[in-house]
Amino acid sequence: MKSVLLLNGPNLNLLGTRKPEVYGTTTLAEIVQDLERRATAKSLAFSHAQHNGEGELITAVQQARGKHQGLILNAGGYSHTSIALRDAVEIFDGPVIEVHLSNIAARESFRHHSYLSEVSQGVIFGMGPLGYRLALDALEALLSR
Repeated sequence: MKSVLLLNGPNLNLLGTRKPEVYGTTTLAEIVQDLERRATAKSLAFSHAQHNGEGELITAVQQARGKHQGLILNAGGYSHTSIALRDAVEIFDGPVIEVHLSNIAARESFRHHSYLSEVSQGVIFGMGPLGYRLALDALEALLSR
């Protein structure tokens, strides 16, 4: 059975209460529950983690190698700042789909560039929680090749 890891970065533990006008009112727990159900229906093993620290995210990506075949990654603000996280994603041995809830292209200019996009199979942004579902669908298709 193929395994997918959902990895969320800083401040995503506050979804539902943090800037609902930007990020919506859906909580991270609700997103995880939805993806767990969908992954099971797709016969995919599913794990998830959320870390606020850059080093913890890097360690999680490194530990995912050889254990998970696909990665859904919302690294939050680290997407725009962390070359070290980019390097960890680059050596992950499966497809990575980068997700952002908001439309980063329509936000502050410092959010327009993501170091992770360069080393991800695909990027989904601006779709709110639907972006996570789309990422899971994309990974299912990529892993079934």
